Amino acid sequence: MSLVRNTATIGGLTLVSRIAGFVRDMLMAQFVGAGFANDAFLIAWRLPNLFRALFAEGAFASAFVPMFNREVGREDGGLPAALDFAEQVLAILFPILLVFTILMMAATAPIVWAMTGGFPDGGPEKFALAVSLTRITFPYLALISLVSLLGGILNSVDRFWVNAAAPILLNICMIIGLLFFRGSTPIETAYTQAVSVTVSGVAQLLWLMWACARAGTSLKIRRPRLNPKVRQLLHIIWPAALGAGAVQFNLLISTSLAARFLPQGAVSYLYYADRLNQLPLGLIGIGVGTAMLPGLSRQIAGGDTSGANTTQNRAIELSLVLTLPATAALMVAAFPIIQALLQHGAFGAADTLASAHALAAFSLGLPAYILIKVLVPGFHARTDTRTPVRIALVAMLANLIGNLILIWPLQHVGLALSTAISAWVNAGLLYATLHRRGHFRIDDRLRRSLIRLTLATLAMAALLLAVAPWTTPHMSRGLLERALWLGALMAAAGIVYFGAAILLGAFRPAELKAQLLRRRK
Repeated sequence: MSLVRNTATIGGLTLVSRIAGFVRDMLMAQFVGAGFANDAFLIAWRLPNLFRALFAEGAFASAFVPMFNREVGREDGGLPAALDFAEQVLAILFPILLVFTILMMAATAPIVWAMTGGFPDGGPEKFALAVSLTRITFPYLALISLVSLLGGILNSVDRFWVNAAAPILLNICMIIGLLFFRGSTPIETAYTQAVSVTVSGVAQLLWLMWACARAGTSLKIRRPRLNPKVRQLLHIIWPAALGAGAVQFNLLISTSLAARFLPQGAVSYLYYADRLNQLPLGLIGIGVGTAMLPGLSRQIAGGDTSGANTTQNRAIELSLVLTLPATAALMVAAFPIIQALLQHGAFGAADTLASAHALAAFSLGLPAYILIKVLVPGFHARTDTRTPVRIALVAMLANLIGNLILIWPLQHVGLALSTAISAWVNAGLLYATLHRRGHFRIDDRLRRSLIRLTLATLAMAALLLAVAPWTTPHMSRGLLERALWLGALMAAAGIVYFGAAILLGAFRPAELKAQLLRRRK
C-alpha cells in the first residue's frame, strides 16, 4: 500500500470537505454571527462532533479495523469471515446506539447544564435554546456511529475515498439549510442548522450503505450474540475511543469553561479558531493515521518490526512536510486569514481579532495534534488501546490545570493555549512510551528532514511577517479582492517554503511523485 497515495486520496477529499466547511462557517458568521444563537447552537453541536471524533476517527478506525484485517488475513478466514464478524458487531452495536440515543435525549437538560452551567451570561432563554437544539442534533450520534462501522470496513478493503467523502455531505446539508431554509432571525437559523446536522447523518449512512453494496461488503441485520470476538472488540473499543478523542475532550472542557465564565461570544471565538486549526489536522493527521493503520497492522501481525518502524518514520516525515508550514501560517497570519474568510455580516472586526488570538494559540499545538494521530496507531495496531487512554487522561488533567490557571489572565486565549500545551504532553508521552518499549525509533532520515523542514518553515514565516503590512488592508474589502489577496499570500508562502525545502534537500519531488503513483503489488 502506498502511504503517500492513500493519504493524498483521504487528504484531497478532506480538503473538499473542509472547503465546504469554510463556506458553511462563512455563512454562519454572516447570518448567525458570534453571539446568543450561535453560542447555543455550538454547544448543541459539540456533542455530535465529540462522538464523531470518538467513533469515526477513534474507536472504529483504531479497534475495529485491526481486528477486521486479521480476519481477512487468516488462512481459514478471508473477507467472508471478516464480514461475518462485522455483522456480529452490528447486531450488538445497533440496539446499544438506539437505547443510548433515547436516554441522552431524555437527559438533554442536565447534560447541557453540566456543560454550560446554565449559560450565566445569557440567562434561561439561552439555556432553553441550547437544550432544544441539542435534542434535535442527538440522533446524529447513532447515525454517525453506524457510518463509522461501514467506513471501517471500506477502509480495510482499501476503499478509503468513500469514507473520506462522507463528511462532505454534512457541509452540503448545512450550506443548503443556510442558503434556502434559514429563518428571518439568528435563532430561527440556528434551528435550521440543528435539523441539517441530523439530516446529514441520514445522508451519510445512505451513502456508505450504497458504497458497501457496490463493494460487495453489505451487512445484514441478525440477532445479537455476544461471542468472544465481539467481547474482545467491546473490551478495547472504549479505551480506543477515549484515547483518540483526547483533543476533542479538551475542546469540550474549554467550551464548557468559556460558556460558564467568559463573556458572550467566547464559545464562538473558540469554535471559529478551532475550525481553521482543524483544517491541517483533517488533511494531514487523520489522513496519514487512517491510511497507515491497515498496513501497519499487517506488518506487525506478520512480525515485520523493521517495516513497521519504517512506516511510522515515513508517516511522521510526510506529516511534518505539511504540518510545519501550516503551523507557521496559522500563527503568523491568523488575523488576515480570519479577516478574509469570516469578517462580514454579523461577524465584526472585534470578533476577527478575538478569534485570531485564539487561532494563534491553538496553532502552537498543531504539530502535536498531528503526531498524536500518527503515533496512536502504533499502539492500536498491537491491540493496545489502554496505554493511549491512560496517556490521554494525563493530558486531559494537564489541560484542566492549564485552563484554570490561564482562563483568568488570558480569557478565551488561555483556554486555546492550554489545549495546545496538553496536546504536546500527549504526543510526548506517546512517543516516550513507544520508544521505551522498543516499538519505535527515529531514523537518520527523519532527523535530517526535521532540521531542513524547520529552516524552510522559518523562511516562509519571515516572508509572511514582511508582507503583512501590505496584505492586511485588502482582507476587509470585497469578497473577490479578499479571495485574490489571501490566495496570493498563501501561494507566495508555499513557493518560498517548498522552494527552500527542495534546495535544502528536505525531500525530493521525484521521490514524492513516485510514491503518489505507486500501486499496491
